[in-house]
Amino acid sequence: MSVLTRDEAQTRAQFLDVERYTIALDLTTGEETFDSRTVIRFTARAAGDTFVEVKPATLRSISLDGQPLDPALLDGNRYPLTALAAGPHELNIDAAMRYSRTGEGMHRFTDPTDGETYAYTQLFMEDVQRVFAAFDQPDLKSVFSIDVTAPEGWTVLGNGVAEHTGEGRWTIAATPLVSTYLVAVAAGPWHSVTTEHAGLPFGIHCRRSLAPYLDADADEILDITRALYDRYHEKFDEPYPFDSYDQAFVPEFNAGAMENPGLVTFRDEFVYRSAVTDTERQTRAMVIAHEMAHMWFGDLVTLTWWDDIWLNESFAEYMGYQTLNEVTLPRALNSASAGEAPFPDTWVDFGVARKGWGYDADQRPSTHPVAPDPDAVPDTASALLNFDGISYSKGASALRQLVAWLGEKDFLAGINTHFARHKFANATLADFIDNLASATDRDVHAWAEQWLRTTGVDTLTAEITAPEPAETAPNGNGNGQSWALAVTRDGSRPHRITVGTYDHALGAQGGPGHLAPRDRFELDVPGDGTPTIRPGRRPALVVLNDGDLTYAKVRLDTASWDTVLTSLSGIPDALTRAVVWNAARDMVRDAQLSPATYLAAARTHLPYETDLALVQGVLSFAAGQVVDRYTIPEDLPAARATLTDLCRDLIRRTEDGSRPGLRLIAVRHFIDAATQPDTLRTWLDEGTVHGGPELDPELRWRILTRLAVLGATDEAAIATALAADPSATGREGAARCRAALPTADAKAAAWDALFSDDTLSNYLFTATAQGFWQPGQEELTDDYVARFYPDAIALAARRGPAIAEAAGRYAFPAYAVDPVSLGTGTRALEDPDLIPALRRKLVDQLDDLRRALAVRSAVALAD
Repeated sequence: MSVLTRDEAQTRAQFLDVERYTIALDLTTGEETFDSRTVIRFTARAAGDTFVEVKPATLRSISLDGQPLDPALLDGNRYPLTALAAGPHELNIDAAMRYSRTGEGMHRFTDPTDGETYAYTQLFMEDVQRVFAAFDQPDLKSVFSIDVTAPEGWTVLGNGVAEHTGEGRWTIAATPLVSTYLVAVAAGPWHSVTTEHAGLPFGIHCRRSLAPYLDADADEILDITRALYDRYHEKFDEPYPFDSYDQAFVPEFNAGAMENPGLVTFRDEFVYRSAVTDTERQTRAMVIAHEMAHMWFGDLVTLTWWDDIWLNESFAEYMGYQTLNEVTLPRALNSASAGEAPFPDTWVDFGVARKGWGYDADQRPSTHPVAPDPDAVPDTASALLNFDGISYSKGASALRQLVAWLGEKDFLAGINTHFARHKFANATLADFIDNLASATDRDVHAWAEQWLRTTGVDTLTAEITAPEPAETAPNGNGNGQSWALAVTRDGSRPHRITVGTYDHALGAQGGPGHLAPRDRFELDVPGDGTPTIRPGRRPALVVLNDGDLTYAKVRLDTASWDTVLTSLSGIPDALTRAVVWNAARDMVRDAQLSPATYLAAARTHLPYETDLALVQGVLSFAAGQVVDRYTIPEDLPAARATLTDLCRDLIRRTEDGSRPGLRLIAVRHFIDAATQPDTLRTWLDEGTVHGGPELDPELRWRILTRLAVLGATDEAAIATALAADPSATGREGAARCRAALPTADAKAAAWDALFSDDTLSNYLFTATAQGFWQPGQEELTDDYVARFYPDAIALAARRGPAIAEAAGRYAFPAYAVDPVSLGTGTRALEDPDLIPALRRKLVDQLDDLRRALAVRSAVALAD
């Protein structure tokens, strides 16, 4: 299949105007294919040649202006249209199209719980060609009219209001001008909850087997949706540009969500079957906010070419977190109780859960600018690689820094100018920057060059000097003393940061050590080289980037770091604690802080942590990286004991039921860290954790997976559990358990399912891969390390980018941390058959492996 190049897209955009698509889809023709009939009305601005894209199972017929063309001329995914006369044309294409099991194109899913079948589209980048013929590029916007024939009893959803006209036929209201990749259809026996807001129909939808769980959360989801809708209308001058707002939670979805105008699709794990924390509910709300922001930035105004994908994602990421904060934080502050408020500051979760994603991506060989040079994105295959932590979290961090520097009023004024000038059209980075510049006297173009066209992470280091105190009051202010702060920058970007200073609090109770804020002040980095002089005794703690308004690694001075080790949980603000925990995380990754010291800090301070996002983020890094990858083998027993003791302590501290979210996090991590099966077996047999919670499906499968890893269960027990929970997530849990069993036969069967039998759906592939590689099973899996590369390369070539990405992410031998594994993988990068999606994942994984080896080497040298 040919990928579209930027040059081809520019040529075709200059040649064509596309007025309308009229599409008829028939989903009643079988389980393998569906019928797709497309009429495209377009105008050629001059005489010449072009092509249309389609990826059919069978191309039955094609005609141009009523004249039949030869279907055999289809070349891969391109049908040539030659010798076009200038003027209007009508192209008719009739094809049978294949359903997908990989989340690309028209994905078809049969629910094992009740046998009901669902189909939905995911047309991002170039997968529209799997559903209907199109001039498939973002800057050839058009009107889309779609009719769908579906089995009786199904409901059809689309970008506009869908009307059932009888006998399974549905007509979806024509769209305004939108890009091909934003067209959406979802069909099946959906369970729906509908309402109306601001004169528009709103709806949320899921498969029938999830109906009770969606109903339980419907008020929360719709309340958040309405509040966000209203807040965006306060920010944006342009009204919501579509005729309805549906949110469909669909099965086996590859991404978190997709911003199809009028029909946002979400992975249906967001319909919670099992207990979740308030932070996880906040994450769902943030995704809702992110996708709604796209209705303006991405859907109303769309990028011209994929080099500007950050314009979509960075904006939606920033606006989603910021706007959710504006509509939920006041409620949280009003309802806070027992130190655990629902929907706390969203920027804490961003700092601990998302920002590290950007920092990690920006330090790998695959790093790229937030806004790459157009020549660096020559085609759609290369564009797909830029959906990463740089385009999302680094870009959002850059915008947050821009707002801090520009001011929110001027920022929103520039954004509204951008919408007004380019609505229902396309725009570039240059357009965006020009529109921002029109609202301010600041040099936004220079800012863009420094922040958006460069790569890497700056490091800001605090250097503090102060005279020895003679006599100082407890608050740090005494005897006319002063201290000086100099900030050195390793990097090239300007930063406007807040510096926070803290003193030890006298008489504080309840934790390892409490700190009281002294003051905060703003600082521009780099400055003029003159240290900043502050009155009073040197504070106990000085935090650069307090408030986390810039994107940079932070290094504390030695005295402040000593304070952190004893008093981190005593810092009063959660966002400040997130900045400090991120500094510790970066230091571990840079081999400047030992894994054991990080674990000791977690053991000391997490029992007193009140923000669930911080607890979850620190525990995840401690377990998944510090213990499983960075700790040298001889230190592993102590590291695992520390992690287990920490989880056990958190469980003890929550026995009174006052903090169910913290208890759930602790129970999950205790299960995952367990080295002995006895406690887990007792919980599973009794159906409850002593003192709660009762085991729901997620906890049951988590326990059974860990028992499988430990060799404390078998295939019969897994089959019994699957019979009790025959749902889609139950099937995934069983696949994960079977692959985790520590037997040669289990590993061989799992490997064959992954790399030889191409029938696994995207979700079952991921679950099997997650189960296969387990720390502590190296003797069983060592022989598969070398096999992974040729097998994954062949698989990716057969099954395409979605499975390639899953293979590179989940099936990679991440726990084989040794030079031999690194060498094997490095040589595999020379294979000419590597498709771009897999190459990018392997480059990233191998760099993370190289970093893990460096951390272990530093620990060994220190010992």
